[in-house]
Amino acid sequence: LWISLSLVPPSTFRPRLAPLAKFSLRFLGCSVIAGVDVAWRALLPRLDLRPGFVAVPITLPPGSSRNAFLVYQSLQPGTSPTSAEGEMIQMHCLDVSRPIATAIEADEALFKTAIGHE
Repeated sequence: LWISLSLVPPSTFRPRLAPLAKFSLRFLGCSVIAGVDVAWRALLPRLDLRPGFVAVPITLPPGSSRNAFLVYQSLQPGTSPTSAEGEMIQMHCLDVSRPIATAIEADEALFKTAIGHE
């Protein structure tokens, strides 16, 4: 482990434990709630689904931090990032009537705090 870490190029990644724990708890909570919602919609097809794409602004610069955030977003049930161009990401959603953009912006703010990105 020490040799591997010594060979990694220096970066500006400065994780903060308390915000990282808060971010992890939010992820678990949102994941459980969204997973139940997706299962409910799949088992009861009479529920309205409004699949589509939502454009969401993102403030993370292109690079490893943005890529890590997009991987995190891909783990959330019911949404999936499809592209990231400039300062916008396109998200495919099962229901575009839900507040997708607001949730992603809140996730990004927590993520930036957790990784120490100012």
